Amino acid sequence: MLPGVIGVMMATEAVKILLDIGNPLIGRLLAYDSLAMRFREFKVNRSDNWPVGQPHPTIEELLPDYEAYADMNHSVEDAAD
Repeated sequence: MLPGVIGVMMATEAVKILLDIGNPLIGRLLAYDSLAMRFREFKVNRSDNWPVGQPHPTIEELLPDYEAYADMNHSVEDAAD
């Protein structure tokens, strides 16, 4: 049941962002304790050193071996060759 609860919450967040409605969890982390049925919310600050979200990002391309890494038609051993 836990993946269902988390999946519904993730889908709800995606819809809020796509439709620009509600108050998405941007800048917040939501922790869920399924045994106690409790949610906790934490404020999360973006680091000034975050390499992607800057006006001039330092990460501009995929990893050099990304295509081999992401190829789902081959086994892990094939990708290592």
